[in-house]
Amino acid sequence: MTTLAIKLTPGAASDRIDGWDVDPDGRPVLKVRVRARPVEGEANAALLKLLAKALDLPRSAVSLERGGQSRLKRTAVDGLSPDEVRARLSAS
Repeated sequence: MTTLAIKLTPGAASDRIDGWDVDPDGRPVLKVRVRARPVEGEANAALLKLLAKALDLPRSAVSLERGGQSRLKRTAVDGLSPDEVRARLSAS
């Protein structure tokens, strides 16, 4: 299982992955935008669906570990190494 730090922006014009950034502590963070609003978990669901599609994995292989009510989230990805996740997300 690979964990992934995400900075989510809900209510965007389109669903897209904006690439990698670093948080204030210097750790890598993936910037993601989704059209869904942060209401009743809609933005979180849209995030997980977008990640699964970008990683070419079934939706069940991507889950939210932490940050359900926050813009900063931690997701878990089953079936890929950290290097495979980074390569697939950098290519999309």
